[in-house]
Amino acid sequence: MSDNGDPEKKGGVWDLDKQLDQPMDEEAKTVRNVYGDQTYCSVGTVLQLAFQSLGVVYGDLGTSPLYVFKNIFPAGIDAPEDLLGALSVIIYSLTLIVLVKYVLIVCRANDNGQGGTFALYSLLCRHAKIKTVPNQDQSDEELTTFSRSTFGEKSFSECTKRWLEGHAVMRNILLILVLVGSCAVIGDGILTPAISVLSAVGGINVGRSQISNDVVVLVSVVILVLLFIVQQFGPEKVGWLFAPVVLLWFLVIGGIGIFNIWKYDTSVLKAFSPMYVYVYFKKGGITGWASLGGIVLCINGTETLFADVSHFPVLSIQIAFTVVVFPCLLLAYSGQAAYLMKNRDHVIDAFHYSIPEHIYWPVFAVATAAAIVASQAIITATFSLVKQALALGCFPRVKVVYTSRNRHQIYIPEINWILMILCILITVRFRNQAEIGNAAGTAVVIVMLVTTFLMMLVMILVWRCHWTLVLIFSVLTFVVEGTYLSAVLPKVNQGGWVPLVLTLAFFIVMYGWHYGTEIRYDIEMHSKVSMAWLLGLGPSLGLVRVPGIGLVYSEIATGVPRIFSHFITNLPAIHSVVVFVCVKYLPVCTVPEEERFLVKRIGPENFHMFRCVVRYGYKDDHNRDDEFEKKLFDNLFTFVRLESLMEGSPGSDVSSILNQDAMWNNHSSSIPYSNADLSITSVDSIEPDDSPVHIGQSLAYSSVPPSKQLVELDGIEFLNRCRDAGVVHILGNTVVHARGGSNFFRKVAIDYLYAFLRKICRGNSVLFNVPHESLLSVGQIFYV
Repeated sequence: MSDNGDPEKKGGVWDLDKQLDQPMDEEAKTVRNVYGDQTYCSVGTVLQLAFQSLGVVYGDLGTSPLYVFKNIFPAGIDAPEDLLGALSVIIYSLTLIVLVKYVLIVCRANDNGQGGTFALYSLLCRHAKIKTVPNQDQSDEELTTFSRSTFGEKSFSECTKRWLEGHAVMRNILLILVLVGSCAVIGDGILTPAISVLSAVGGINVGRSQISNDVVVLVSVVILVLLFIVQQFGPEKVGWLFAPVVLLWFLVIGGIGIFNIWKYDTSVLKAFSPMYVYVYFKKGGITGWASLGGIVLCINGTETLFADVSHFPVLSIQIAFTVVVFPCLLLAYSGQAAYLMKNRDHVIDAFHYSIPEHIYWPVFAVATAAAIVASQAIITATFSLVKQALALGCFPRVKVVYTSRNRHQIYIPEINWILMILCILITVRFRNQAEIGNAAGTAVVIVMLVTTFLMMLVMILVWRCHWTLVLIFSVLTFVVEGTYLSAVLPKVNQGGWVPLVLTLAFFIVMYGWHYGTEIRYDIEMHSKVSMAWLLGLGPSLGLVRVPGIGLVYSEIATGVPRIFSHFITNLPAIHSVVVFVCVKYLPVCTVPEEERFLVKRIGPENFHMFRCVVRYGYKDDHNRDDEFEKKLFDNLFTFVRLESLMEGSPGSDVSSILNQDAMWNNHSSSIPYSNADLSITSVDSIEPDDSPVHIGQSLAYSSVPPSKQLVELDGIEFLNRCRDAGVVHILGNTVVHARGGSNFFRKVAIDYLYAFLRKICRGNSVLFNVPHESLLSVGQIFYV
């Protein structure tokens, strides 16, 4: 390529100003493998996964019959018509909210198979620039997992997108809603094990033996302690029992329901008529409306259903619900109602009283096992949610342990022990299911409302539905869930305050951490060192270049971080090779291994400075990458080889270059390529200083001289020798303080909350999996 054909050349020199705002893929020599990952499951596989989903997805929802009726009628049943009306509301709550909204609609809004509140938020972040920490660029949008839609200029979707992107307040409100919904899920992860286990164990003292409630509470606490202790080993060894236990549970409650309907009162089947819903609220008035706080527990576990959708195909989850879960739940509630039609004084523990005498203890054992499995499901979902929040910068750094090498099963020690302590305190404090039920109902409604709001945006921005469909969906769901919310709020003083306090506590932690992260990132971006200053130092950077490779970690993907200038200003030497490493998480579930690393050169070749951007999704984990350093150097060596070959072979296509690349396999391992896309530059995209800087470096392509391969080989050998001399990981420890004139909120948020969270959370060295023997920490203080 000649000088005249290069629009970026001026008089044989490289114009730095032309390169200031180019995205990463236009700056880097990247190798991509673009592919489509389509998995087709046979009918047998779908049915097998549907069976397995019972133990993971539906355990929480399936144990609701243990405690629903006792929370609907805490003062007893006045008339049989009230029982029919409550049963009718249960039937249509399961139909409209669980079946129609979640199983048929919301589950289809998964993010490449991932479910939950943060998955919906990540999906929206890819279709509109609403992420408050803008750490992504155009190259990230070209990932194979970074799917997004394009809109017409005047479409309703495009107008909504521009409205969200143009109002920072709306972006912050959206983030707050996501955090509130996520915190409510964490609160549910505390309340559900307490109420499920306490309700199941409470069957010991239901007309069969004289055991005090203190013993029931003690046994429940022991089970909960054991449940949280075994989390560190993961459910893989006993996970194969989950699906059979839950399937047996559904078959048992369904069978008991059929028996009770046949034995006591078949007229309860009239509750399938929606007319009884109208009659129930008309006759019951305020009392009927207040009972919704107990009825809402029949859909407890619905958000867990969506959060655990990542483990199985949506079709399998839909089949499991429609074939097994839905009919068995309807039979179970109808059977309990039939029993209560003849035994209204047994409403306090309707489930255990309705069990036939000769199978009571086997059913009690199955109920206890099902309650444990349900608790396991919500705890696992909580771990996944915290992992997603951590990756998106909304949770302090915690240790994430993978309990299985074959499946995505994680364990977070800090969260596990916090959940255990709070769960035990709630169990001991309330000692009965009624107040815990009020608390769980409040958490369920909060999560449902947040999911509805996010689904509205997904329908607009992702599915591009007509505004009339969005309006119909929004009105119907907000009417139903808003009515539930109005019923649970008056029960704040009866236990409903618990999820509110838990949600507020976790929200303060999550938003405080995100607020500090956003400010720190903004500081890093605005304090970048200009390229003019760096190039003015010369190839030696004004220091002694000692053998070795320095990996300088930074949160910014462009520019030279302030930490580097701080480092070379205070030390007399720098390594022969410097690599700026940016490990960043994107709003995608995963980044394919072949698209994870982006490598480019900073400055002229004799500076020996590179940038490596390593991209992860919220399902990926840098700590799990045991060979991270090796992969980084493999990509760096591949970059140097391709750089030399592309500069010397203007007519060569990528396939021929890759064939030549095999000759250097003895020096570093290569990575797989397919349909590679290569782009070249020589300088980084960095903010300039006041005057433009030109680098006298000819980039004209020419034929390869006979010694070209030897020169390139020397470059690889130089990198290998530097690596053998030693690798040092340089981490920045940026401390942020509020300025003297800052407002009260900023001072509290930065100087106290964020500082405290940084002090107690794990350091960057743990997050980046850096060996301590080669760690160098550089501190700096900023006032904002």
